[in-house]
Amino acid sequence: MNVQNSHDWVIGGAVLFLAWLISLLLTGAVRRYAVRRALFDIPNERSSHTVPTPRGGGLAIAVTLAFGVATLGFSGIVQLKVMWALLGGGALVAGIGWIDDHRHVAPPWRVSVHALAALWAVYCLDGLAKITVGGDAWHIGWLGSVLAVIGIVWLINLYNFMDGIDGLAGVEAVTAGLSGAALFWWAGLPGLGLAAALVAMSGAGFLGWNWPPAKIFMGDVGSGLLGYCFAVLALAGEKSGQVPAALWLVLLAVFVLDATFTLISRVLAGERWYTAHRSHAYQRTAQLGYSHRRVTLTVGLINMLILFPLAALALSYPATLPWSVGMIAVAGWATWKAAQNRYRDYHTGKITDKQ
Repeated sequence: MNVQNSHDWVIGGAVLFLAWLISLLLTGAVRRYAVRRALFDIPNERSSHTVPTPRGGGLAIAVTLAFGVATLGFSGIVQLKVMWALLGGGALVAGIGWIDDHRHVAPPWRVSVHALAALWAVYCLDGLAKITVGGDAWHIGWLGSVLAVIGIVWLINLYNFMDGIDGLAGVEAVTAGLSGAALFWWAGLPGLGLAAALVAMSGAGFLGWNWPPAKIFMGDVGSGLLGYCFAVLALAGEKSGQVPAALWLVLLAVFVLDATFTLISRVLAGERWYTAHRSHAYQRTAQLGYSHRRVTLTVGLINMLILFPLAALALSYPATLPWSVGMIAVAGWATWKAAQNRYRDYHTGKITDKQ
């Protein structure tokens, strides 16, 4: 991952600008396609929107990322093994998502494809024999690769779970992508930094159409792909020995914690966790009367003003990382529980004011 001269920086800057522009223009084209094909999300009792809205806009993100990653890889700016990890597995995840956006794909088939993509990423990046925790390297052999595959599959799906209100998944892509880019550059990994920034700019172009009120939804083709890309970047950072994967747990904490706590809650309640629902904390908050714009902006501000500084501190002082992850987990649980309790109290009549 070498960005060593002005020529590389010119290429990198041009790729980022084109990524934003291509994503913006392609999203409009996908919207026209979706309208012609009647590819709409129709509101129902589990929806957070009230009018039929075209879906599948994440295809623009997929095409843009493929163009950008290939350009950076074949230019020598991003390592080829990282390029192939992103391109190969990304094509699988985006492909099954695009099919699912057109017609339902059973969860076992989706997860199988996600697992195959995760295996491809771990193979391309030569496995994960050790992990870094608090500045110490833990050698765990083959177990590390198994954990990496599970983690990638989970991040693909949790990102999809969190794509439920206007602008949220796009804002997460932009803020987490830019935050990750800054950490990579700071750690002396500008190639990975450009790859993370590419994810952010691809999301920014799409966000021009998805900002509340959304004119098109991302769909599984985009949400799963974004989760996969962040997982690959986390694994590549871990493999470099410079940016622990756990830092991405900090940067993506809102998505990781809300999805994880909600999944555990639904499993414990005996519900089918893989079916559509509206029980995430961000959805409860919207149901309590907070606008999609307000919820999305709040998440973006949390990412940039709280989570990014904590991640930057942990990068500089590795011993603080376990403490940061633990503190964020406790705060996230308290916030998640508060949203669930307030929603329950309102609907049981204990309180009459939603907000």
